[in-house]
Amino acid sequence: MLLKFDEVCDIIHSGVLLHIAGTEALLKKLPKGNWIGGSTDYFMTADGGKISNDSLFVTSFPDMDFKIAAYNSDTIKDVTADAYDNGFSIIIIPFESEVHKTYAHNAAGFEGMFIKNIVGWIAGINLGVPGQVPVAVNGQTGVVSSDEAVVLHLCVPDDKTVNIGIVNIFKQDENMPTIEFDEEGFSVCKCRVNGEETIFSDYIAQNSIDTRLPLVGDYSGAGVNISIKTVENDSVSFYAPVFKDIKYRIAKPVSNYAKEFSERLVPFKDTESMFSCNCVLNFLYGELEGKGIDTFHGPITFGEIAYQLVNQTLVYVTILD
Repeated sequence: MLLKFDEVCDIIHSGVLLHIAGTEALLKKLPKGNWIGGSTDYFMTADGGKISNDSLFVTSFPDMDFKIAAYNSDTIKDVTADAYDNGFSIIIIPFESEVHKTYAHNAAGFEGMFIKNIVGWIAGINLGVPGQVPVAVNGQTGVVSSDEAVVLHLCVPDDKTVNIGIVNIFKQDENMPTIEFDEEGFSVCKCRVNGEETIFSDYIAQNSIDTRLPLVGDYSGAGVNISIKTVENDSVSFYAPVFKDIKYRIAKPVSNYAKEFSERLVPFKDTESMFSCNCVLNFLYGELEGKGIDTFHGPITFGEIAYQLVNQTLVYVTILD
């Protein structure tokens, strides 16, 4: 729920375990306690999408065993080893930090990655306010970092099962050619379109590609979005890296972004999630500010984590009996 600063301070002082999202400025002023936090000005609440610099979104985890840890780009590979065998871990990573790049490139290869339940988000900024810095905060130590990830490892009872789910309104447009890359990373120059090498930015311009649509990669039948960040000269930048040996296509167009997103959430109307986050691009392109959704309230983020980094995706966690 979205709360004012003093209300959050009172809850922290009570000792309740919390996940907190808010501006860098507010997070820095919070007292130490059992919490982790990340920066964003964007939220999905029961009253609709909001942009706020004076409130914080708080999720509580009462009566759960936990541990909080921080990781840099060298140690982030240990996040799965530190996770509980039966539980889930919420990871917050500052946008465009080295640990962000390391996780994005390598998480799928971390030992035990798809055995342990890893979810989370990329901390960001208000896109309209200059001078902000994406941060992750370890509430126990008070350390506010722009280059370390912070993780809340949570344990659930043995008779419970953790379910990680995603809501993705996009799929590959089968009428579009396949796109492959010989260079990996958050930005590229060249690609191969149906096997023919070309400058990717030229292909986008010549074919009037709507850059609000992500690339959708075929990961053994599962579609993973890679959102386009900028197209500048001969370089195309993304919110997540592209990889070799993955066949991408531009996503199938969505006629009404907000309507499609809302309709996809209808089956989840009564779902009680332990945690959820949603992409800032869904928020912006779907014009979700002021528009309510029945479930999955939480921070609006600059990348989502469902084991590995994903884009333009809603990620949620439920606990099943």
